[in-house]
Amino acid sequence: MRIVSLVPSLTEAVAALGRADALVGVTRWCEIGAPDGAARIGGTKNPDVAAVVALAPDLVLANTEENRAEDLAALRAAGLAVHETFPRRVADVAPMLRELGALLDGGRGAGGGEVAAAAGVHAAAVESALRAARAAAGAPLRTLTLIWRKPWMAAAAGTFAADLLAACGLAPALDGADGDRYPRLAPGDARLDGLDLVLLPSEPYAFSAADLPAVRRLTGDVPHAFVDGRLLTWHGVGTARALTAFAALAASARGRRIAATGPAAPPVLAAPPARLAPDPAAAASR
Repeated sequence: MRIVSLVPSLTEAVAALGRADALVGVTRWCEIGAPDGAARIGGTKNPDVAAVVALAPDLVLANTEENRAEDLAALRAAGLAVHETFPRRVADVAPMLRELGALLDGGRGAGGGEVAAAAGVHAAAVESALRAARAAAGAPLRTLTLIWRKPWMAAAAGTFAADLLAACGLAPALDGADGDRYPRLAPGDARLDGLDLVLLPSEPYAFSAADLPAVRRLTGDVPHAFVDGRLLTWHGVGTARALTAFAALAASARGRRIAATGPAAPPVLAAPPARLAPDPAAAASR
């Protein structure tokens, strides 16, 4: 089987399921799991459609939100089989993994082969981690997850990231009631009142300590945590690890809030428990 992946998290999943050898094309953002020999066919939003077609893949892996509809339509029009994913909730990840495993096993079903069996193991791990996160979640912390600066943008309810965080007790501060899942923000926005925690991911915008003065002007003096953006948005084989990590972060933040009874309480969560580092094994596979 020859596979082109247009989504970094799906590239990671294919490799984790033991089929990295089948990847003949990946995006420039596919940092984990892509073999050295795989062609780089552009970005998630601007793939080189002609280059993908020239690779003659048996299967193209895509995502409804990550990839443009017109590019996927062009690939289908060229006669390529495109498998499109779109997990909106954490609960969608396990079925997605099982379906991917069956596809990579040639459609032989959930128990049809080694790849499907590996997918089943990862899916069960996600389901177990989700149950554990929900069981451990205490009183929800009103959490703002920033994703961009200039303009300020954040993840609202209705996004995968918000659903994952909510399962861990980190409730989205933005309800997405107007249908805008990634709203723009400005200082003084009433929706930013009463925040318990601000998350500053490493992607899509790479937040750093240099951004903190501007973040404080936006949100006020609210505790913050730098987090690995891949754990928030790379739905797939890393989701179980993400649930465990953010549940631990929520417990840490909740404990610090309870202890912070005086004005001298530190406004910033300590770096070691707050920063969610990628799995060492995954980092080594870059």
